[in-house]
Amino acid sequence: MRSPSPRGCARGFGVGFLVAAAVYDLLIADSFGAGPWLPAAVLLAGFAAVLWPVERRPPWLTPQVRTAGPALISLLFTTGVLLTHRADVPFGPGEVAILLSLLFIAVRHCPWPWALLCGVLDGVAVLLLPVRYFRSLQDDEVSAYAVIGLILIGLTAGLAAYLRSLDYRRTVAVSETRRAERVAIAADLHDFVAHHVTGILVQTQVARMMADRQPQEDLDPVLAGIERAATEALASMRRTVGVLRDTGAEAADRRPVGDLAGISDLVARFASPVQKSALHRDPAVSDDLPHEVQAAAFRVVQEALTNVRRHAADATWVTVRLARPGDRLEVTVTDDGHGGTQLPEAAHGGGFGLVGLTERVTALGGELRAGPHAGGAGWEVRAVFPAGKR
Repeated sequence: MRSPSPRGCARGFGVGFLVAAAVYDLLIADSFGAGPWLPAAVLLAGFAAVLWPVERRPPWLTPQVRTAGPALISLLFTTGVLLTHRADVPFGPGEVAILLSLLFIAVRHCPWPWALLCGVLDGVAVLLLPVRYFRSLQDDEVSAYAVIGLILIGLTAGLAAYLRSLDYRRTVAVSETRRAERVAIAADLHDFVAHHVTGILVQTQVARMMADRQPQEDLDPVLAGIERAATEALASMRRTVGVLRDTGAEAADRRPVGDLAGISDLVARFASPVQKSALHRDPAVSDDLPHEVQAAAFRVVQEALTNVRRHAADATWVTVRLARPGDRLEVTVTDDGHGGTQLPEAAHGGGFGLVGLTERVTALGGELRAGPHAGGAGWEVRAVFPAGKR
């Protein structure tokens, strides 16, 4: 058996108070000889507007209808009392509480400018309630009741406006977070597809060069690599488009990510008949590093290998090293290329890969360096991440 929540207790207390106050309104109306039927009509309309369950509420019962309808009925009741010069008709706390509740709903939930219109209707209905009894706007007691009514209206509207601003800020924060996540997913799509498509281009060029000089059996590994890269590119796009279309909790499970285990497959797939690749992993580099660090390391290797294909097609070997000096993870990608490339100009990219990579690395408190290899010809990309104590 579950214990009642504070919100459920507050809601139960509020409903009980409204019912008790409404019964009191009917009793005093009957005691004054005014009859309970007209006050009962206002109260029933107010109860329907305030307490109708959301899941059973018809589509036409919008916040505008809910908040404006009972207020109009109350105003018509007050106007009828004045025009017919009836005997003193009392007003009670039940109608006041319902109208203030509707004012709260109007300010917080009605779309603009309906919030202003419905809020004014509810506030005016509250302020004119004393006129039923005193039948004059000039009475000093009416002025005193009006001051009390203005205070209650101001407190209710102020609280509703504050909560509405919190709702708006929360909505904006969720939208910004979702937009940032989609931008990150789009960046992932670029990283994956650019890597695979660049590999397709390079291997296609190799296959064309080998077609006239090599036997068919030597072409099979190259063609298989092209097929595999194209398949992986399509799979990456399909997963990412699925994530962009689905914003539910399960979407995160399909987001294309990488880790240290994926680096070995990345390096193995990079090799071709004209380019050799090797991975040297320090035994101290374990698979229990933080996931964001592993994903960033994967991106470093992926971007570096893509840049080798784009800008150093003459490289004959590429070496990837994963080391763990102290409490850091060090990722190094080195090649022996001189900057020669045979890719079409449109395939060279916009030059923003290393910029985005630097942002990703520095966001984790790491450092990224890319430049000529200190040990001789070639290029080196080196990233260092804080990885925690061993």
